[in-house]
Amino acid sequence: MSQKLILVLNCGSSSLKGAVLDNNSGEVLLSCLAEKLNLPDAYITFKVNGEKHKVDLSAKPDHTGAVEALMEELKVHGLDSRIGAIGHRVVSGGELYSESILVDDEVIAGIEKCIPLAPLHNPAHLLGLRAAQSIFKGLPNVVVFDTAFHQTIPEHAYKYAIPQEYYEKYGLRRYGAHGTSYRFVADETARFLGKDKKDLRMIIAHLGNGASITAVANGESRDTSMGLTPLEGLVMGTRSGDIDPAVFGFLAENANMTIAQITEMLNKKSGLLGISGLSNDCRTIEEEAAKGHKGAKLALDMFIYRLAKYIGSMAVAAGGLDALVFTGGIGENSDIIRERVIGYLGFLGLNIDQEANLKARFGNAGVITTADSKAVAVVIPTNEELMIAHDTARLSGL
Repeated sequence: MSQKLILVLNCGSSSLKGAVLDNNSGEVLLSCLAEKLNLPDAYITFKVNGEKHKVDLSAKPDHTGAVEALMEELKVHGLDSRIGAIGHRVVSGGELYSESILVDDEVIAGIEKCIPLAPLHNPAHLLGLRAAQSIFKGLPNVVVFDTAFHQTIPEHAYKYAIPQEYYEKYGLRRYGAHGTSYRFVADETARFLGKDKKDLRMIIAHLGNGASITAVANGESRDTSMGLTPLEGLVMGTRSGDIDPAVFGFLAENANMTIAQITEMLNKKSGLLGISGLSNDCRTIEEEAAKGHKGAKLALDMFIYRLAKYIGSMAVAAGGLDALVFTGGIGENSDIIRERVIGYLGFLGLNIDQEANLKARFGNAGVITTADSKAVAVVIPTNEELMIAHDTARLSGL
């Protein structure tokens, strides 16, 4: 076990996730989740050695209070003095950052400049960053951007077909997301297959409540499904994914909805939840579809079809296909979705190995296509926290 540990923080507007990792082994020594921040009943839950306990944050129910509680918990377990650096997930670095970076005043100003591109996320990340700087005084902080990996996407793929003044004035373009996961999974896929990632044309599907897909060639992102925001692309838990933008005008005229109401509906009430009328949880959707629930069956059909269609288009971006990779909570665990998606992809030379597909669940990596397939489909568990820890250790000199 290394002497110095890495604290990884991921702050949302009303939440804070944290993990203390040994960068060498990947072992998580402590994790936490603060919820309901800025509300009177805020609390934080810690997990150490498989045991959980909750701490009330009502006396100071903000991000600073959560980080202070985390520091006290670290002291209890003798871990406070072993933290060598802090890594932060930041959603958007816009066009300013194509890689992770040590934090200084200029970087903080850069994250602030990108707030219009991630108005719900970047302000929360800044709160967590400033709290960490205040409470863990003197420790280096590193920021790892979700958008950084996608800065290699060519101009013809990241630009929208609109008057270019909107890109030039406001930065309106495709930025993508889940970049830290894609970077980790691209490396792990190459390692797992015994190949150089620069020799692999990969299509990686990061499937969870938020879902996206990325074409990777020469180890670099070539195109991705999420756009200016995480709303574009695949059907997701509560997000619609691709939709005719004229829907805004249609609903404004016919349903008397405002832009804010339509945006909320597309982000929080659509996707699997909106189609099924039941849930945004894919496990529930699969269970109810198996029982014959029409809404759940339709939601599953739409999720699978949209994903398969995107895989076909991403093969163009990657210049072909050597490896189709499933990751994220759904990608790693739903053998049903993987089998049905691959069922659409016979024209790409992919054939499912049903036994291998069943085995590749619950954290198990594995090839899930038959030996005679022209390309491989593989399940690779992601680990964004470990990727952040690696970057943090490297940039802080640990």
